[in-house]
Amino acid sequence: MTALWTARAIAAATGGTAASDFTVNGVAFDSREVTKGDLFIAMKGEATDGHKFIDKAIAAGAAGIVCETEIDHPHVRVADSAAALNALGIASRARSHGRIIGVTGSAGKTGTKEALFAALDRFRPGKAHRSVKSYNNHVGVPLSLSRMPSTADFGVFEMGMNHAGELAALTRMVRPHVAIVTTIAPAHMEFFSGEEAIADAKGEIFEGLEPGGTAIVPFDSPHYARLRAKAEQHAAHIVSFGLGEGADVRAVDWLSDGQGGSLVTAQVQDALLCFTIAQAGAHWVSNAMAVLAAVKAVGGDLPAAGLAFAEMGGLAGRGARHRVPVPGGHILVIDESYNANPASMAATIGQLATESGDRRIAILGAMRELGPGSEAYHRGLAAPLVAAGVQFALLVGEEMAPLAKALEGRIDFEHVAAHSAATGRLKDLIRPGDTVLVKGSNSVGLSHVVTALTNGDY
Repeated sequence: MTALWTARAIAAATGGTAASDFTVNGVAFDSREVTKGDLFIAMKGEATDGHKFIDKAIAAGAAGIVCETEIDHPHVRVADSAAALNALGIASRARSHGRIIGVTGSAGKTGTKEALFAALDRFRPGKAHRSVKSYNNHVGVPLSLSRMPSTADFGVFEMGMNHAGELAALTRMVRPHVAIVTTIAPAHMEFFSGEEAIADAKGEIFEGLEPGGTAIVPFDSPHYARLRAKAEQHAAHIVSFGLGEGADVRAVDWLSDGQGGSLVTAQVQDALLCFTIAQAGAHWVSNAMAVLAAVKAVGGDLPAAGLAFAEMGGLAGRGARHRVPVPGGHILVIDESYNANPASMAATIGQLATESGDRRIAILGAMRELGPGSEAYHRGLAAPLVAAGVQFALLVGEEMAPLAKALEGRIDFEHVAAHSAATGRLKDLIRPGDTVLVKGSNSVGLSHVVTALTNGDY
């Protein structure tokens, strides 16, 4: 196997000095994630200094270190480790011959990125690369780039932001051939004047497009015209996707497959494709259209993409479904615990209405970073909960107080302060035959509730 990086290549990319020859097959800046053969980049952060964990990284199997001091291990010494990580990411992109796809949006980024990877990896096994987890910020993106093998035919990179200007910097590092905006919705609202400002910030992804590049924009978004106008400044080709009549790539028809997924017929410009999506919900149907548009734009195989959708399991925190045995039967746990904004909350609650089960239970955590509109956004979840026929809502976090008030006399609910209190309520709440949705902002910690439900530890 060709090494990911040699000491000489790392030194050339970063302007550092190699103390000895070594090769690495991976890159990490968190010592807890180091595996055998990795390069550990010791960076100084706000909370701690990675140089303190060099010995731990070596013990975990690190083959080399990037650091700012002399050490008694194979290393490349640099003036600034954070700048070195950026430089390594840029060098990785410069040496790549592959077709690069960038993904952003207020929701659906990670799922779309993972579906794209699955589709392209099925087309050319072992030749697709993508950013892992949600490594989508100013350190996650260069890390993901630095991990891309020089032999990769495709690279898929998620990019996020919570301030204007952040995506412009990230996309110029990634330099995508194809750039996708999945959707625009209220998120990080405390940092923006409104959804139009969010659309403008997301549209920055088009600024880094390579010459001849393709912009993929959400046709059904109320901000479609705004995004398209931005794309026209940077893209040679613009492809719209969605569910509505008129989109270049659209779902002509879809229906439940009876197992939580959807049977879809899609028009992909001049091609018609029928396939199954294992994931539930109309939002996944829409995201699939963005994936198909990108696969076509980079020369991938549409039938292979269709097969990948059918095989793709749910992601932890983003739609994973767990059928859990309990005394007297089983429960279905739908794990959406990683992220939440008003649009994704409403969509997921709406999907809950289509689920079978004796009772529909919603365990909902607060939506964070919504700014002055937070009370109204939380209160607005009452109507979707009632419309979905939810029998009980367990609300977690102080921001949920407006929703609790709005639900009075409409459905049964309980409002608790933290995930620990929610876990404490499970024993009395859960019954065989329940379908349980767990969704909230990651900082609320509802992943602990999911763990308790799936392990029966309550």
